[in-house]
Amino acid sequence: MQMKNISGMDAFKKKTQTSYTFSQRAKQVMPGGVTANIKFFEPYPIVMKSGSGAYLTDVDGNEYIDYLLSYGASMTGHGHPKITEAIEAQLSQDGTYLFGTPHEWEVVMGEKIQKLYPSMEKVRYTNSGTEATLLATRIAHAYTGKAKIAKFEGHYHGGYDQMLLSVNPPLDLAGPQSNPTAVPESKGMHPYHAEHTVILPFNQWDETKEILNNRQGEIAAVIMEPIQSGFIPAKRPFVENLRKLSAELGILLIFDEVKTGFRLGLGGAQEVYGVRPDLTTLGKVVGGGFPIGMVGGKKGIMEISAPSAASDVFDSSQSKKSRAQDVLFHSGTYNGHPTILAAGLATIELLEQEMASVLQNTERLKKGITDLFAAKGVPALMVGEGSIFNPVITEQSDIRDYRDLQAANFKVRKEVDYHLLAHGIYTKPLNRYSMATVHGKKEIDRTLEAYETVLTTLFG
Repeated sequence: MQMKNISGMDAFKKKTQTSYTFSQRAKQVMPGGVTANIKFFEPYPIVMKSGSGAYLTDVDGNEYIDYLLSYGASMTGHGHPKITEAIEAQLSQDGTYLFGTPHEWEVVMGEKIQKLYPSMEKVRYTNSGTEATLLATRIAHAYTGKAKIAKFEGHYHGGYDQMLLSVNPPLDLAGPQSNPTAVPESKGMHPYHAEHTVILPFNQWDETKEILNNRQGEIAAVIMEPIQSGFIPAKRPFVENLRKLSAELGILLIFDEVKTGFRLGLGGAQEVYGVRPDLTTLGKVVGGGFPIGMVGGKKGIMEISAPSAASDVFDSSQSKKSRAQDVLFHSGTYNGHPTILAAGLATIELLEQEMASVLQNTERLKKGITDLFAAKGVPALMVGEGSIFNPVITEQSDIRDYRDLQAANFKVRKEVDYHLLAHGIYTKPLNRYSMATVHGKKEIDRTLEAYETVLTTLFG
């Protein structure tokens, strides 16, 4: 595999000069010019001006087919009329943006989720996937009385101290694969969290089993992405064994389905694997493009979060009765926001009609890209399940975990991605592809044409 020295970065810069100028202005307002680190990429991120359907248009007037889709959240594309209608109807019907009280939308959405995710016998709303995993781990600590959480190397569950460990660790710091070291992924993290978060080797059953058996008295829960990073699937026996062992050891099993919920199918990864976790977190797609998170699980576990009139952190009279720490506290002014729930319900209704088509189109695009790489003699795998995948340039036959992924050729992939940006195919370089209901034949054909042009440019 010999790649020509034709810079995709140069082509990218040539087409995005206004984005560069804007990024310089943004740096005077926000550190680094962005308000979320994930939105940045070198040499500067593309600044978007508008979106419609499968397309984004940047401040230079360049149009892109969007495969980033807000990191998978926008599964019906940009500005879908059904979502807009649902929002307008809610505002017209209810007359308010926010009740600040219980309301019907909370129950209607909850009932829908209970049908699609039977493991979620009771639910609570949050404002993001990060908040959802925060609540899930708090519930696990409270329910089991144990102080530590186990997570898998390479898995991301939100940008807070307890979970921001060993997501993308340097291999020289990551420790042995059989017993990974907890590696902090940010400055400012207290050492306590590295000591109280147990790192497990994904898809390595014997090693995972040994760690859990040895530390069962410490671990409240195992939290996992059933599909690591949304595209590296857990092996079915691994998930089945983990479900069985965690139950035997009194360790809760948490499925973080923020990425996979409604993307592998309407019932998420747990429907595909036929496994019911103790707790599930959802986000992204279920918000219809708005911020949302959900936690659900077994009734007996979730009831620990039920409020008590005798114990409320905001009730000054409680000191004569019992202490606030006698119950699990969870609150949020915007939890169960009516407008967001209306948008989410409309999204689910659309997916109930169009999910099969999304999955078919994903397979067509994956096959097309695979064939184009093969025709140029470039070894590549389209790694992923459902409506998410990631092109991995590798000679390996399988990608099982974070460490396998590190053997991929990121240099070639990045070069391809920058050339594709210059040809109107958008995802953040090295990121996964997410499909939407609005990616049809026209978009797939145009994407494959761009790939053929780029690969011919680079490999002849």
